[in-house]
This record gives sequence, C-alpha cells and structure tokens, in this order.
Amino acid sequence: MILFFEPVYKEKIWGGEYWGISAHPNGQSIIKNGKYKGKTLGELWEEHRELFGGITGEKFPLLIKTIDANKDLSVQVHPGDEYAKVHENGELGKTECWYILDCKADGDLIYGINANNKRELDEMIDRGQWDKLLRNISIKKGDFLYIPSGTVHALKAGTLVLEIQQNSDTTYRLYDYNRRDENGNLRELHIEKSKDVIEIPSVNKKITPEVTELDNMTRTRFIESPYFTVERYEVKGKVNLKNNHPFMLMSVTEGGGVLDIDGERHPITKGDYFMLSSDVNKFILEGNISIIVSYV
Repeated sequence: MILFFEPVYKEKIWGGEYWGISAHPNGQSIIKNGKYKGKTLGELWEEHRELFGGITGEKFPLLIKTIDANKDLSVQVHPGDEYAKVHENGELGKTECWYILDCKADGDLIYGINANNKRELDEMIDRGQWDKLLRNISIKKGDFLYIPSGTVHALKAGTLVLEIQQNSDTTYRLYDYNRRDENGNLRELHIEKSKDVIEIPSVNKKITPEVTELDNMTRTRFIESPYFTVERYEVKGKVNLKNNHPFMLMSVTEGGGVLDIDGERHPITKGDYFMLSSDVNKFILEGNISIIVSYV
C-alpha cells in the first residue's frame, strides 16, 4: 500500500516548515488517498500497526519535514532520549539529519562548538562569546549532515533543507541574535538545559556516503544510525526494487515519474511525501526523479 500525505505548514519568525510525514501531536499528517483517506498517520500507527511491519514502540519513530530559512534560525541543540524523557514529559530525544535542497552560492551554517570542556563552554556562553564558540561550515546543494542530539547547530538565511529526525518537537535555543517576537519580547532561551545536553567537545561527524550503481539508478546511502537509515535514489529510466523494511518513507526532491506497485501506477513529483507499507514487497520506479528514502 502507498500512502500519500498532506503536509502541515508551520509559519515561523524566520520562514516556515512543511511537516511532510508526521505523527507528532503538534502536527499530524493527513492521508490523501485510498481507504484510509482523511485519517492521520498517528491513527494508523495506533490502529493498524500491521502497516508498519508490526514493530513495537509507543510513538511512530520518525518525522520528515522541509525547512525554508528566509532568515537565520536560532542557534539550538536537542536533548537525547534519556534527558527528554525526564525533562520534557516523556518526549523522545531528537537526533536528526539535513539534506541540503538548496542554498546560496557561498552558503554556510553553524555546526558544532569550539569549547574543549564544560568550563570553557560555560564561560563562552555566559560572556556571550558566540563568534568564538560557534563553528561555521560551508555547504552546497546535495550535501548531507548528520546531527546527533547534543550537537549545536543552526541554519542560515537562504537555505532549504529536508530534515529527517526522531519524532520529537523539543528544541533548546542557545542564542537567537537578540531577536524579538511579534509582541516585542525577546524570544525565550534555554541556557541551562542547553548547557546540560551539549556534547563537549564536538566530534567530527563527517559522513562518507556509500554509493551503489544499479541499472538506471544510483543509490547513495548517507547514514545508517540507531534511529534511521537515509538514502537517495536517483532514477533515470526504469528500475525494479524491493522493500525489506517495516515501512519506507519517501520524499521527492527533484523531477517526476511513476511508482508502480503490482501494476497500479501512481504519478509522483517534486514535493510529494509518501509511505510504502510493509505489505509492499517490490515496486518499480520510472522517470527522471530524485527521492530521499528513510526507514528504521
């Protein structure tokens, strides 16, 4: 079964987010097709676990979103599972990753810190030495970054990313450029919680993609982590594929084509978010299309 989802748009002070595949209470995806049309992904997780291969867990594990940064985002960090469970009412932690859909020619973002120990971290934060503390790295379209919980990070203006993450909406703001909200108040910061969860020192999390050439398709595996595996399918023509996972989440990032399941053909195009359930054993992709695929 293929399930197409209606994105949930969230306007932000810096731009906006499209929650494409989400079962989080703060933004539930609605199914657009088939016999479950109109239901939320969360309802399916609760009522039809067989669609997800019968895997266990209280919460659907992943959340997929597109982030459009018109202005710099706050410098932030996310807690891990254990800290979030205790301090955020049972929420999951938030390990995530970014696939850069577009950015400025000289694009960059904040990724990691320069403090070597807790004392240096606290001093730089308390003194507001942000230029000294924060690391900037260059980015280009097609880059992939893995961002485990505890990693300080921030997108900058002019960047469009696809984010694959744990099913969590917990963010600690460390620094926000002294911005004010629509009521003229400084935006809330979470300094002490940030200090609690920041990884010190920052570990180089450079990703070396694993590329496999198939007939009419290049498959790039970016990451295989305890929380998710993320791959890119670049199809030019027609390719026969198998599903060996409880479910597969797909986000079309470029082009268009057709997904064929047992002769049932579904047009797919840039901006589509959909899921293949566990009963899909094999499928055909054809066209000129790029898809980010994620699964547990």
